[in-house]
Amino acid sequence: MGKEPAKRELKQERSARTRVDILEAAITLFAKRGFLATTMADLARAIHMTPGALYWHFPAKEDLLLAAIDELHQRYVIAFEPLFAHYRSLSAREQLLAFTRRTHEFLGEHRECGIFFGMLAAEAADSNERVAEAIREKLGLYSHILGGILRHGQKTGEFRQDFDPHVAAQGIFGGYMGALMYQNLFRTTLDYDPMAAALDGLLANGALARKDG
Repeated sequence: MGKEPAKRELKQERSARTRVDILEAAITLFAKRGFLATTMADLARAIHMTPGALYWHFPAKEDLLLAAIDELHQRYVIAFEPLFAHYRSLSAREQLLAFTRRTHEFLGEHRECGIFFGMLAAEAADSNERVAEAIREKLGLYSHILGGILRHGQKTGEFRQDFDPHVAAQGIFGGYMGALMYQNLFRTTLDYDPMAAALDGLLANGALARKDG
């Protein structure tokens, strides 16, 4: 490889690393302060970068928000790849438990991701339709997958018939995100994992389970 191509490749690698660093800082800061109260100047200071350099990577705050949403979506998808490799061999109840458990584990391990989505969803709903639509698209995909599991459980007779699987899936996924926001408020006295694990059990063994007799 010649000097010029090597220089270009090195520059591209550095640019990609800088982009990741920016997104990491943005996700953390937006999760703490919300996007309406966070300026590009705040972000530049957080990552020790000049505003001009930040604008070179992301021309507007909205561009940065959309990139952060895509970044978190990719992380979430990657976290589920091991499950998707074999989950069709599981019963609907086992699929539900695996999906909800991985969801709450992911949110517990990456708290800023869930809080970021929660904060962004609350603010964007009335202030930025483009950002709100990007969030709806991603959350809608997760709810669609969960709804498929619930629908499968109704067909196999493992779950009750008296609920709409699509609506229930949205409520369940929203519940895990809401639980994270709730726990964050009470974080000095309340742990997320046992609270989310209790929700897992209630869903699979109680609220959705078929009632025999």
